[in-house]
Amino acid sequence: MKLSTKHLLGIKDLTVEDVNLFLDTAAQFKEVLQRPVKKVPSLRDVTIVNLFFENSTRTRISFELAEKRLSADTINFTASGSSVSKGETLLDTVNNILSMKVDMVVMRHSASGAPHFLAQHIPAAIVNAGDGVNEHPTQGLLDAFSIKEKMGTLKGVKVAIIGDIMHSRVAMSNIYLLKKMGTEITVCGPPTLIPKYLKEAFDVNVSYNLTQTLNWCDVANVLRIQLERQNQVLFSSLREYNLSYGISRRLLESLNKDIVIMHPGPINRGVELDSDVADSGQSIILQQVENGVAVRMAVLYLLSNKNN
Repeated sequence: MKLSTKHLLGIKDLTVEDVNLFLDTAAQFKEVLQRPVKKVPSLRDVTIVNLFFENSTRTRISFELAEKRLSADTINFTASGSSVSKGETLLDTVNNILSMKVDMVVMRHSASGAPHFLAQHIPAAIVNAGDGVNEHPTQGLLDAFSIKEKMGTLKGVKVAIIGDIMHSRVAMSNIYLLKKMGTEITVCGPPTLIPKYLKEAFDVNVSYNLTQTLNWCDVANVLRIQLERQNQVLFSSLREYNLSYGISRRLLESLNKDIVIMHPGPINRGVELDSDVADSGQSIILQQVENGVAVRMAVLYLLSNKNN
């Protein structure tokens, strides 16, 4: 079976078959990662450049590890120490890298649509590692993989996405993917952090009441408050946010059931989640990190056309 696309620019354009192929292939690679020897020669002789124009720890390390596990040759590029800081354009930067015969580009950029722009101008396969407030497709895939692993299915599962929906590319990729796979979604947060068009445009439930939302859901995917993306004051203080929308141990114990807690990281402890929730048995946050490597291995492998 083959993907319907040459690139992974977003979840929006994937078919259900594409999503299933990514998730099934990730499950196979997760088995590989449990072995004593975790390296496979699947992408030997494939050269991948990690092109990060925006700060990243988890995603960059996860991609680097996935590439090493697949035996790919990798080049790591960060904008701060490059000619970009001297005024070089994005296209010039990439064309210079491509002249070194690169096969794939993993790219994070602060501008929404930057990976789509690249895909129109260069022949290499592009993987979007996060573009502005648009999408973060591999995070969406690994979140879906983690939910499916825990719940056994995606269809009919009730997922709450809680927090800063407006500035979150993770929220958009999750909504696109989970809606495709038959999951029920409620977004929850302060009215100032939930776009007004969301309910009609995406057919998701909107709630401003955290306790009601947690009582409804099977899985809570809790998002980071992205202060660096907010160019105006959208709530009075982090303390007020925590009192209204932070998840504490006491709140979880007051529910009529156990729910699964997720977070794409990095966590603002004491803001979205208290430490005793993040580190509890209901949390699968560390499993998400582990699954991220398997999912990114699957993405790189399938886009490389080595599975033909």
